[in-house]
Amino acid sequence: MKRLLSLCLIFTLFSCAELQNVVGGLPGQPGMDNAMIGNGLRQALDFGIDKQVTKLTATDGFYRNELVKILLPAELQKVDNTLRAIGLGNLADEGIKALNRAAEDAVKEATPIFVNAVKEITFTDVRNILLGADNSATQYLEGKTNQALYNKFNPVIQNSFAKVGADQIWTNLITKYNSLPLVSDVNPDLTDYVTQEALKGVYTMIAVEEKEIRTKTASRTTDLLRRVFALQD
Repeated sequence: MKRLLSLCLIFTLFSCAELQNVVGGLPGQPGMDNAMIGNGLRQALDFGIDKQVTKLTATDGFYRNELVKILLPAELQKVDNTLRAIGLGNLADEGIKALNRAAEDAVKEATPIFVNAVKEITFTDVRNILLGADNSATQYLEGKTNQALYNKFNPVIQNSFAKVGADQIWTNLITKYNSLPLVSDVNPDLTDYVTQEALKGVYTMIAVEEKEIRTKTASRTTDLLRRVFALQD
């Protein structure tokens, strides 16, 4: 029994060492250095933008996608409930749809922002990201770019509100609600809210593709993806 345990321990230690050798780009994987792994991670994120984020730009890309659909913020739930209670459910539905339409239009306009963010990102620990969770690269991208992307994305959202008529819809909706007796007036910053939610939606869809590439070899459609992500299998 002791001999068997010793053999298992030796095998385990050897396997761990072998994995580190592979990820470290030792002779068994010529040319597989940190730069190549970083390029593979960037390519996975690019695929997420190209294959998944672009789905958000279609009509109902947000509205019909339960992963990213933008619902009302908590402080506006009372607006939604009140309007439905007095028979204005259609107006409430129109308001929710308008938020999602603005996000769909804005993501279409802002996709180059995300593409450039991926190009410029510098991975400081490719090994941990590669061997991490199914969305580790996406999480890293979000941590490094969220504030900068918010600053660029917010005015795009504001323009999209006007472009799709969401600003007028919500002005009418809030005016209607605030004119009701016995309610407290509301004046939410919907541009900020939709910006935050739209960014969450973008990162969510990038993570969907990253997971596909990590877990399904058929999704690794380039030689670089196949070589890099084979290391974490």
